[in-house]
Amino acid sequence: MGEPRGIFCSAQGCVGDVIIEQRLVESKEPASHVPLACSAQYCAFPVDGNVLCLWNTTDPSYQPLTLRGHHEPITAVAFGNTVSPLLICSASQDYVIMWSLDECRQKVLQGLSPRGVVMGTLLGQVLCLRLSPDDRTVAVCAGNKILMLDIESRSILAELEGHRGHVTAAEFCPWQTHIIISVSEDRSFKVWDHHVGSLIYNSPVLTAFPLLSLLIDAKSRQLVTGCANGQLWIFSLVEGHHFRCVTRVSLKKKSESFSRRVESRLCCLPEESQHPCTHGLEKGDEVEASLPVLGLAPCDLSAIVSAPCVCGLSSETTSCLWIGSSAGLFIFNLANFELEAVLHYRDFRSLSIHVAGSCAVMSKANDDKAICLLTSLFGRKIVMLEIRVAALVRSQQGHDAGRHLSVLPRTCVGPTSPLCFTTAKESKTPPAPQRQSAGRSTVKDQPLVFHTKVRSSGYASAPHVTMFSPKANTRKRGDHSSRCRDGPRSKEYPLESSPPTKLYKQRVLAHGPAAAHCVQYSGDGQWLACGLANHLLLAFRADLSGTPTVFSGHDGAVSTVCWSHDSRWLLSASQDGTLRLWSLRRAELALCLGKDVFSKPVRSAQFYYVDTFVLLSSGPELQLLKYHIDTCKDEIQRYKQKNRCKRVFRLPTTGRTEITSLSAVNDFYSYLVLTAGRNRTLEVFDLNAGRSAAMTVEVHSRPVHQICQNKGSSFTTQQHEAYNLFATTASGDGIKLWDLRTLRCERLFEGHPNHGYPCGIAFSPCGRYVASGAEDRHAYMYDLGSSTFSHRLAGHTDTVTSVAFSPAAPQLASAALDGRLQLFVADG
Repeated sequence: MGEPRGIFCSAQGCVGDVIIEQRLVESKEPASHVPLACSAQYCAFPVDGNVLCLWNTTDPSYQPLTLRGHHEPITAVAFGNTVSPLLICSASQDYVIMWSLDECRQKVLQGLSPRGVVMGTLLGQVLCLRLSPDDRTVAVCAGNKILMLDIESRSILAELEGHRGHVTAAEFCPWQTHIIISVSEDRSFKVWDHHVGSLIYNSPVLTAFPLLSLLIDAKSRQLVTGCANGQLWIFSLVEGHHFRCVTRVSLKKKSESFSRRVESRLCCLPEESQHPCTHGLEKGDEVEASLPVLGLAPCDLSAIVSAPCVCGLSSETTSCLWIGSSAGLFIFNLANFELEAVLHYRDFRSLSIHVAGSCAVMSKANDDKAICLLTSLFGRKIVMLEIRVAALVRSQQGHDAGRHLSVLPRTCVGPTSPLCFTTAKESKTPPAPQRQSAGRSTVKDQPLVFHTKVRSSGYASAPHVTMFSPKANTRKRGDHSSRCRDGPRSKEYPLESSPPTKLYKQRVLAHGPAAAHCVQYSGDGQWLACGLANHLLLAFRADLSGTPTVFSGHDGAVSTVCWSHDSRWLLSASQDGTLRLWSLRRAELALCLGKDVFSKPVRSAQFYYVDTFVLLSSGPELQLLKYHIDTCKDEIQRYKQKNRCKRVFRLPTTGRTEITSLSAVNDFYSYLVLTAGRNRTLEVFDLNAGRSAAMTVEVHSRPVHQICQNKGSSFTTQQHEAYNLFATTASGDGIKLWDLRTLRCERLFEGHPNHGYPCGIAFSPCGRYVASGAEDRHAYMYDLGSSTFSHRLAGHTDTVTSVAFSPAAPQLASAALDGRLQLFVADG
């Protein structure tokens, strides 16, 4: 047996900062695909074919424990779940043997040969063993069936048959111990009730490659299985979800995308702090066609979350798993389905194994260290590695630790900020009046009234240079000024209400085909605007009663609609290239900006900075417009156009890519603007500084077509601190939830290909739900704590293009290409 190899050095520095090779052994027989197992105290593997060897993971100085009893090569190994006594089960073509490690250790100390208990004889080719959570039953995957053996009586309790290929992995359900799930070379998984010996669910064929590994995560209630071509399939085990597929992940693509993101973060660092990236294969190395998923294991990152050095990780990251493959190890987040860290064996040239044939990983609870057991694909070597998880994650994600964005302003508006813009007429301050002479009579300066005090008209005072100066400090809850600035509310929104999932009313928008493209509630929740493909803009009452107000004038389909904060004005953008501002009170056009103003079509537009500006995207530019609407009605000079608009600021995106969608808060003063680009980039702009504040590349695998911020319009400022942290982006691969403080993806909501391309997204005012339209004629409701949808809302006969939550009541409006508008309310 080999001694610990110690700490090696590579081109990047000391290998011991991340990984230590603790033990090495070379078997007489090929070790390319021998079974491996890890527990909190031991790791086990067969050496020389039929000898079971155990290494102590807590103290490498302990002598290895060897267990002899098999005559044929060992094909499966599994540890028990209880600490005392700690059991280990091994299987070969001849026997299935159960060993008690405490008894075996005592036998060795007494100079005797340890012996196990034979559970079965000549059961066939066993590829997997699993012990139940109470260690009373062992599942023996022999051939294409599963034998449930009672450990105490050594009898067969049930025989589960149904797979058409060898069963490669099986797991007991942690919260329903009578349930066991198995995967097979027949490329499907099955759910069994082993107490009665019945089949509960049989999945279809998932892929063209055998399924090799399986894991059940109790926290997220998800089933993860990996196949030989590097694909991960994640299914929901939540009751009522009927084992539906949440997402499918390509490990190779995720690894390449993760490497590019790490490189992009390195490029943003100062030159002296940059280090060569060693998270991918070096030039000249061959890139593997696939990364077979050899093993799956839970990964505990709770110790890293509390560490101050890696503050970019959130509590959601603790629900992670280890993925062991032939080229390296991967930490995979089950909330956002992204990689947290990647460890390639070839990056550490002094390691004994660079391409693995078998892999087993174990993370100790509340510990920074993980143990990995590897076998060489092309040799006889078996090694035990100790991985410093915090150092691994810090080296790849610690660059974002200094970035901390805030939706609420922390400083006052700067003097050079575009938000300080004033017109030339406003900036002309009249000269200060001269001091009156003492000899001048003051009689004629007396007011022509007999009041001792007269309220000043303000004509003699200088006008305000800045229109708004938002406070950096938060307001107290319940403060009158905070309620006024939050806008008029018909009533307080019930923050603990159930989601609106009950169909209340359906309304046909127009006679004939009139597809709806966008829908939006007013800030007070009393009106609902809808843009149609027949060039019209309609404004309904919130309950869809009465005759809608019709706004006509566009020559193309209305693609964007937005309400002002005071609910008096409507902003619409159309495919005709114009941007129009409408008066709801007079039901007439107040301002029109044509194609001569914008060099590119307007993709997104909204009111910004509490109705001070119009914010829009045109091509690769973010533009800020200052507008003035004359509300004084002069019948004599009504023909004169007093409404005006002027561009005060324009800012291109990094890389000058087209902006597909933007989002910013208008209910209170905020400097941040979120944009999504056609090149799959999420970029945040600080309009107080007039520059880009942060950027994340490759946020989706497909172009992002919509971004939506959790604006939380029913909250006070203190509540905004807690709720205005998230935004969502929608693309063909699903909907992602982003933490705006670190611009980090926190969760991926299932989308394509499960229920079609997501077509619209919206946050509920309580900040607990996200709604989305889809191509399959349904709207979907998601809870922020789960990756799968909680409700599917039916009623439409065509693609649901837009959804909107009411800010005043638990209501949801959905619009579709069928020309119908549906209103959903909370059930009960």
